[in-house]
Amino acid sequence: MRYEEPVFRPPCEAGSLIIQATIGCPHNRCRFCGMYKMKRYRVRPFEEVREDLEAARRVWPSPSSVFLADGNTIAMRTDDLVRVLDQVRRTFPDTGRVSCYGGARFIRGRRARDMARLAEHGLDMVYMGLESGDDEILERICKGATAEDHVRAAARLREAGIGFSTYVLAGLGGKQRSREHALGSAATLNRMKPDFVRIRTLALMPGFPMYEDLEEGRFEECSGREVALEIRLLLENLELEDSVFLSDHVSNYLPIQGRLPDDRDSMLAAIDRALAVPDNPMLGPRVITSL
Repeated sequence: MRYEEPVFRPPCEAGSLIIQATIGCPHNRCRFCGMYKMKRYRVRPFEEVREDLEAARRVWPSPSSVFLADGNTIAMRTDDLVRVLDQVRRTFPDTGRVSCYGGARFIRGRRARDMARLAEHGLDMVYMGLESGDDEILERICKGATAEDHVRAAARLREAGIGFSTYVLAGLGGKQRSREHALGSAATLNRMKPDFVRIRTLALMPGFPMYEDLEEGRFEECSGREVALEIRLLLENLELEDSVFLSDHVSNYLPIQGRLPDDRDSMLAAIDRALAVPDNPMLGPRVITSL
C-alpha cells in the first residue's frame, strides 16, 4: 500500500479500507481549509490503484467498506472512476459501501447518465461539503459554488440513486453572519434533502488562509455558546424527512445525534440543557491540535 500523506477521511469511514484514487483536491482554494494545501492535485495511474487494491486484499480480504480518497475524487473522468469502481468490486466482491468526497462544483453539471453509470458500477455514497447555504459566506471562503449549485448537485445524486452526506461548518459566518449562516444553510438543506447532515465546527489554525483574517481582526470567531445557538437555529428550521443529523467530529462542542423530524425536539432539548449551565465547560475554549 502506498499513501501520500496526510490522508483524510470522514470519521464514519474509520473502519474502511482507504484507497487513494486521486491525490489532493482539484479546487483546493477554500479559505477555511488546510487539508490539501501541501499537495498538487492529480489522478493516480490506474495500475497503481489496482496494485494497492491487490496489496490490501492480501492482508484484509473482506473490508466492509471502501473509501476512495483524496478530496473530490468525484472529479475524475467518468470512465476513469468507473474503471476504479469496477476494480474495487472485482477485488472485494463482498464489500458493502464504496464512497468518496465530492464537491458541488464537480457534480452540478455532470450528465445524468454519467452519474447513473457511477451508481451502476458501485458508488454508494458521496460526502459533500456545503459548508454554508449563505452565498455571501460561500463567496468569502472561495468555495467555488453557490447555494443553488449545491441544490443542483444534490438533485444529480438523488436522480442517480447515490446517497449523500452534507457538511455544514458551524461558526463559518463568524459573529457577524451567524444568523444568516444558520438560516441560509437550513433553507438550502431543505432543498437538497440529504441523507445525512453532519456538523463540523470552524477551527482555524496557522497556515489556513482564514487564519490571517482572524489574526488581523477581519474575522471574529464565535464562542462555544454562540455556536450552540447557531446550531439550534439551524436545527429548528430544518424541514427534512428521514434525514440523520449528526455532530460527530472532534471539532464540535456538543455530541448531538438523531433522525429528522422524529428526534428534533430531543436534540433541541439537549442543546438547551447545555446552554442552561452557566460557564458550561463543554462550551468553553477548545484545544484542537489536528483535524
